[in-house]
Amino acid sequence: MTDQASAPAKEEAVNLLNLLPRDAEAMLRSFAVDHGERAFRAAQVMQDLWRAPRAGFQDMHELPAPFRAELGAAFAIPRLALSARQVSSDGTEKFLFRLADGEHIETVSIPEESRLTLCISSQAGCALQCSFCATGAMGFSRNLTPFEIAGQVREVMLLTGRKPTNIVFMGMGEPLMNWKAVDVALTILNDEAGVGIGARHITVSTVGILPGIVALSKRPEQFRLAFSVHAPTDELRQKLMPINTKYPLADVIEAASAFDRRVTFEYVMLGGVNDSPRQAVQLAELARKCKAFVNLIPLHPGGASSFTPTTPHGIAVFARAIRAKGVEVAIRKSRGTDIAAACGQLRVERLGRRAPVRTDKHGDINVA
Repeated sequence: MTDQASAPAKEEAVNLLNLLPRDAEAMLRSFAVDHGERAFRAAQVMQDLWRAPRAGFQDMHELPAPFRAELGAAFAIPRLALSARQVSSDGTEKFLFRLADGEHIETVSIPEESRLTLCISSQAGCALQCSFCATGAMGFSRNLTPFEIAGQVREVMLLTGRKPTNIVFMGMGEPLMNWKAVDVALTILNDEAGVGIGARHITVSTVGILPGIVALSKRPEQFRLAFSVHAPTDELRQKLMPINTKYPLADVIEAASAFDRRVTFEYVMLGGVNDSPRQAVQLAELARKCKAFVNLIPLHPGGASSFTPTTPHGIAVFARAIRAKGVEVAIRKSRGTDIAAACGQLRVERLGRRAPVRTDKHGDINVA
């Protein structure tokens, strides 16, 4: 009689969506040949993973049925479960996805004429506690895996039938504090064997995590970089963004100056806090040092109840003062105001808040 306790455990199915496209395709090619199929079957599967995604192997009808069954036994194509979906009157859509362990993340789809921008999350929650951010109010849970990051794009494509033209890492979390996974996700999103979105159409937003900026700059692709500045002086930035203690404004500006690609300054407009004429001049001076484009962001209603949004007139005056200093500036449209589209707002409303976690009190952060 066989001792069941000593029997070898069944090998766990390989999650293809966590792999670099080249590694996934090589693994599939070997698997196909080993199972009596032609090697080109690997490219067919890859097409159905990312470029024109299918929900699972059962929907890959160009493959023989027996081979689909063999693939399903050896590999996994996990899904992100949709917990909520909201559509704004302006076309903005917000998706709340539930992960396998019960955590939730948000993704926002923003249409603009022929463009479709997808704002994706890199962490479940955020540890940085920026005072004007709904995500910071919920606390930090964990980093996302490559599949959970790039999979947001895949899920939206499956749900809407549209491929995004632009990707911005501006959802929940600080991307450069999850660099190991973000690094892989960037390749999946950009690679022709992955989603196939041009590097210049993919932007990584950061508060200024310097080791991560260095790591991103070493990549050969022309990924864009956006800095969350939000204050033109260390004194004010320290009050708004505690991470300024570790990465002060001068160091962030120096890193922006050294980054050899297009840089954007993100600046959320807080009434009576960071929107004075003098602060506009100070911000313009910082932007000129690194030839940055300035993006002024109206504070989203409900995203931070302790602040008052700068009026539209006040934002326009602020923008003119920056432009007068020779700096290119734009005012971002406020989108999805009727569907709680502030980053993290839907998740907080549905699931409540957690006690914030300091950035030095967990071991799940990795910057490079």
